[in-house]
Amino acid sequence: MTSSQDRPRGGDGQFVRSLSTAERDAEAARLRSLGWSYPRIAAELGWKTRADAHNAVKRVLKETVREAGDDVRTLELERLDRLEAAANEVLVRQHITVSHGKIVYHEDEPLPDDAPSLQAIDRLLKIQERRARLLGLDASTKQAITITPERAAALEQLVEELGE
Repeated sequence: MTSSQDRPRGGDGQFVRSLSTAERDAEAARLRSLGWSYPRIAAELGWKTRADAHNAVKRVLKETVREAGDDVRTLELERLDRLEAAANEVLVRQHITVSHGKIVYHEDEPLPDDAPSLQAIDRLLKIQERRARLLGLDASTKQAITITPERAAALEQLVEELGE
């Protein structure tokens, strides 16, 4: 059989997982769940080293966790959608001021109560913040900074001057 070094690689050098490889990885994970050792799994599936069996099981576990995470994320987003819809209903509804169980009037008109609308706005902002965190929208991004040789020399000179 093939070792990890013999497996096909994509144009970027990354391991390309074929259907047969995925099936063997799944079988390795199944055998491991039965308590088999990695050397025994490697021997059973024709791999040269225990590391091949270990890596196969690791790939399956990583993919399983990713799929489960995607499912949980989808459920959480659906839940946030329902909460947002409910908060929007409160936001657009007309609210009147009530004091001691009686409607408060101003010039024969019920006095509007803005507090529920403002609370709905606060709730909507919290829902939006949660959605942004869940989707990674607020995650910092890495920036690549390149320094030309001229700027590097100027920086070195500045450091020397500051050291004096």
